[in-house]
Amino acid sequence: MFTYIIHENGQTVEDLLRDKWRLGKKLVHELRMAKAVTIDGEPIMWKEPFDKGTKIEFAFDIPASNYIPTDSCDVNIRYEDEHCLIVSKPKGMATHPNEPTDRDTCMNHVMRHIVDNGGHYAEHVHRLDQGTNGLLLVAKHPIAKSIFDRMIEEKTIVRTYAAEVQGNLRTDSGTINAAIGKDRHHNTRRVVSPTGQHAVTHYEVVNRYKGTCVVHVVLETGRTHQIRVHMAHLGHPIVGDTMYGARETASGDYALHAIQLAFMHPFLDEQIIVKDN
Repeated sequence: MFTYIIHENGQTVEDLLRDKWRLGKKLVHELRMAKAVTIDGEPIMWKEPFDKGTKIEFAFDIPASNYIPTDSCDVNIRYEDEHCLIVSKPKGMATHPNEPTDRDTCMNHVMRHIVDNGGHYAEHVHRLDQGTNGLLLVAKHPIAKSIFDRMIEEKTIVRTYAAEVQGNLRTDSGTINAAIGKDRHHNTRRVVSPTGQHAVTHYEVVNRYKGTCVVHVVLETGRTHQIRVHMAHLGHPIVGDTMYGARETASGDYALHAIQLAFMHPFLDEQIIVKDN
């Protein structure tokens, strides 16, 4: 299914799975039972040390994802390898289906691309609000999904957004550390609340205009509506975000764009930086 090049002398398969990739015990056990790791098709000893540059192979049964493919893939793919892909989700498109009748989400389009290239597994690692456009990371096999999920939790996948907000922030940069919870009076709205989930947002002003400014935002946590809630909390809601107190725009949209993803690739051992237009 995929190959991996040993990057340091003396590394074993067990070192790789448990220490470097830090896979869960259940997944490691499943891989061991399936004799999933081989060299030239032959199973290998998991505690056997290998020389740097040794090519090992992973092959195991991959479950099929449930997303029904669209007729054509109409999302732009910004990056792809055998472990993951990064797509540019359009504004107005949901990340994934919320109802069985949802057939035109980003993941439905991604699945069309996956199926057309002989695959059957794709799972998003994070999500974007329907009104937010930009970069979405998708895992192409369960090992990648497990590792990328952990990287999101450990904040080693850096997600950068651009937002135009009402008014002009007094400081050129800052950090918002304010817990976010559900609004008891609104089904989908979120609010800053001391009883909510821990949420941290870093921002930097990159352009100032009359009445608005553009900020680049880096998420340390990934709460629902986090950037929208935090900017409104500062008194500078995102332009057009009427749910959080902004004035309505002619387009009816709000201006939030996931412009960059950056991370150390766990399989290629190289820095990946992908930008959206």
